[in-house]
Amino acid sequence: MKNKIIVSVIVNSTLEKVWDAWTLEENVKIWNVPFPDWHCPFVENNVVTGGKFHFRMENLNGTEGFDYKGEYTQVIPYSKIITLQEDQRISTITFEESQGKVFLTEEFEPEEKTDLNLQREFCQSVLERFKSFVEKSN
Repeated sequence: MKNKIIVSVIVNSTLEKVWDAWTLEENVKIWNVPFPDWHCPFVENNVVTGGKFHFRMENLNGTEGFDYKGEYTQVIPYSKIITLQEDQRISTITFEESQGKVFLTEEFEPEEKTDLNLQREFCQSVLERFKSFVEKSN
């Protein structure tokens, strides 16, 4: 991966709960939003090697939104997910459990048209919402 962006969170939960929160469609709809005034009304998520994903994220008033689509090129349950997005960018998500916490790291190739710091902040915001969702669900 060239010019990759790396973001991460430490989630106070079990690996099984973190994995389920990351992969199950009904959970993704809840946490997969970058800002409080956004939502994720549509999720298709077949988390297997060769499976497809499609997430629709948009603000609540419907004036902005985008589709995030691609394919899972490698899935090692409870350990690693590699995706190839529609625009051919690669993302790698790793899950590491240690001392009752899960270290979740996402590395991704940035898209060329958006400021790198904005992309990093956007992704970090989503991970923070994910962490909050999992920890409130414990």
